[in-house]
Amino acid sequence: MSLPEPRDPTGPYRVSVVCLGNICRSPMAAKVLTADLERAGMGDLVEVDSSGTGDWHVGGGMDPRAASTLRVHGYLTDHTARQFEPSDLADRDLVLVMDLDNFDVVRRVVDERGEEFGFDISRLRLFRSFAPASGANPEVPDPYYGGDDGFTAVLNMLESAAKGLTGELVARLRG
Repeated sequence: MSLPEPRDPTGPYRVSVVCLGNICRSPMAAKVLTADLERAGMGDLVEVDSSGTGDWHVGGGMDPRAASTLRVHGYLTDHTARQFEPSDLADRDLVLVMDLDNFDVVRRVVDERGEEFGFDISRLRLFRSFAPASGANPEVPDPYYGGDDGFTAVLNMLESAAKGLTGELVARLRG
């Protein structure tokens, strides 16, 4: 899978991760991807943020189960939830969505406002599409209504996809 060219070749490559409420999957994905990029020596070349398509949790922190799962595995947990805005398209090189429902929401925004911000559909992908073995299901399921084991399963999916994406970012930006 080929990544889109940086929109600003002089600045960092900007990646935004999107889920529904921005308290579970997308902040977990942002923390995992950021850690992988740091380990690869790419922390200064790529910026990662996250948001949600819904506004229920704006201004709040990460779900305690998501934070606990990250902490146990050595990741940072600082986070303030925010909502995805059409203006986010103005400077993001890549927008990665956790599931097909939220992908459809963001795609509608891209269809309606993308041209205004110079953002085309090639910059919108599913996060898990970067996992080498995602199989037939490219989605990261929402663990919110389940138990702690769902958060661990999601973390495993995110780690796999983040490794694949980090490899592609290294190839794109250093290759």
